[in-house]
Amino acid sequence: MNYCIRHVTRYRYPSPVSLCHNELHLAPRDTPTQSLRSLTLQVSPWPGYQGERVDFFGNRVHHFSIQQSHRELEITACSQVTLQPSGVEPLGLQSWETVRDRLEREVTPEILDARQYVLPSPQVPLLPELRDYGAASLLPGRPLGEAVADLMGRIFQEFEYRPGFTSVSTELPVVMDHRCGVCQDFAHLALGCLRSHGLAARYVSGYLETLPPPGQDKLEGADASHAWFSVYIPGEGWLDLDPTNNLIPMDRHITLAWGRDYTDVTPVKGVLFGGGDSHDLEVQVDVVREG
Repeated sequence: MNYCIRHVTRYRYPSPVSLCHNELHLAPRDTPTQSLRSLTLQVSPWPGYQGERVDFFGNRVHHFSIQQSHRELEITACSQVTLQPSGVEPLGLQSWETVRDRLEREVTPEILDARQYVLPSPQVPLLPELRDYGAASLLPGRPLGEAVADLMGRIFQEFEYRPGFTSVSTELPVVMDHRCGVCQDFAHLALGCLRSHGLAARYVSGYLETLPPPGQDKLEGADASHAWFSVYIPGEGWLDLDPTNNLIPMDRHITLAWGRDYTDVTPVKGVLFGGGDSHDLEVQVDVVREG
């Protein structure tokens, strides 16, 4: 399955910005089931400096500086991606307690890498209410794959998808109390539930192809950035789960980056001098299937 993704981010400021430094997580990853065929980045105004690095988690990160006065910043990332689902997903037949114990005791390179995703992170504290919520799915002796699928389904059924209610800084207790949020919140919720029980789970950012109603054309900019979570199963690898849609990501999910939580993989972040006390932000994403 081939996709073309166009991600446009626009900032408008009430007063001039004299200098800004920005970092981008907008390059889709290469994985066993996904390959990046091309990537172009356009920034306006033209940056005085541009660079690229690979971060601690293996994500490609682009960074740039603009050293001229401006009141609008536009970043356009265009990528072409091929998905080749293997058809073989981790089954997770080991009990979740077995997985927890293996993460504690074994010292293979894969498990040592996974251990970092058991720890709390800036947006995913290990709270008693998260442990209690996760316990309803992590029953004694239950296979991990079955348990995390149940957790995904419960979040889908019991939490309302409500854009605008939360922001990137909303804390998990607020999401728990109000039982609503967006994909980022639901991914963080699942991470907190699993990590509170000693399991390794990471945050995944990316895109989801959205399908228009039958007989209607797809609207430009109707797609959006998406987020889900992934749980580690020793000997099998990482199993992705999308609690916003209650499904296993396959041929419509494009992976951008992964880390401990949203703060590790923010699509666009930076610092600036000037610009006033507020700004307008506009994001447009198009995910188009080719052929």
